[in-house]
This record gives sequence, C-alpha cells and structure tokens, in this order.
Amino acid sequence: MRCPYCKDENTEVIDSREVMEKEVTRRRRECKHCKRRFTTYERAEMEEITVIKANNTRQQFDRNKVLGGILKACEKREIPRSVMDGIADRIEVKIRTSGKLEITSREIGGMVIKELEKLDPVAYIRFASVYYKFDSPEEFKKATSVFSGRAKAKKPKTKKWVGKTL
Repeated sequence: MRCPYCKDENTEVIDSREVMEKEVTRRRRECKHCKRRFTTYERAEMEEITVIKANNTRQQFDRNKVLGGILKACEKREIPRSVMDGIADRIEVKIRTSGKLEITSREIGGMVIKELEKLDPVAYIRFASVYYKFDSPEEFKKATSVFSGRAKAKKPKTKKWVGKTL
C-alpha cells in the first residue's frame, strides 16, 4: 500500500479489525519512510447491483445514496451517525443477499422507510414526505397517525442518544 502523504510503498499494518457486520476490514497503517499513520478499508468486490429508477433509467447501486437519504431525514435529530450507518449497512446486506442483480428505487425506499419508522417519528415523516410525494397537509396528518397509538418517545436527558439500537 502506498503512503498517501509521501507516496512511499513501504508501509506496515499496525492494527486490523472487521467492521460493518464483518463486510469491511479496517486497517491502520504506518509509513516506514515518513512515520505517518493512515487508515484503509478493504471490501470484497461484489457483483454490481442495478437500481431501476422511477423513470426507468438504470444506475449502479450506491450505498452512499441510501445513507444520504437517511442522513437528510435524521438531520438535527439526536441520532448517532453509527445508527444511521447501521441502517444503510443492513439495507445493503438485504439487497446483496437477496440474489437479485436488479432492484427498484421504490423497493429500496420501502426498506428505508421501515427502518426509520422503528427509529424516529420525525425522521420517518421527513422521509415519507418525499417517498410518498406528499402534496397536502392532510397527507402529513395521515402519516403521523401511524404513531398515534404508540407511547410518546422520551426525550433524552443528555446529549447522548438513548434510543434503541437497531
């Protein structure tokens, strides 16, 4: 592995661990020449999954797009990034283990909405408003009725997130 700082090829792995449900190996490396440390991530190259968009165009599956939608829905909520990454990871694993090489963006959105419904009502409503294309206040009201029978979520007493980890 080439050092990103000095471009020397003499580097050493000083720590290695599995992350994201053992789908990725994180390696901490040190350059023998400049002594700087850096991190690399190793992921198995998988078959490409094609996403069929609503307008029938096709594009390569991108976990970062899924995560981007989750991040936007959870914006300004006290939800740790690790929880949002976990949702994106679970969705990617579901898609890859399904055996399908093509999936619709609608199916992916459905997976996200199920995860957000369990996680946070505000994030769910934000995502649902785009997913279901709300165009009236009545649609928002109908979406919030999903949570009317549930106990009110307790607000965290500290800045640390106390919600359940999915």
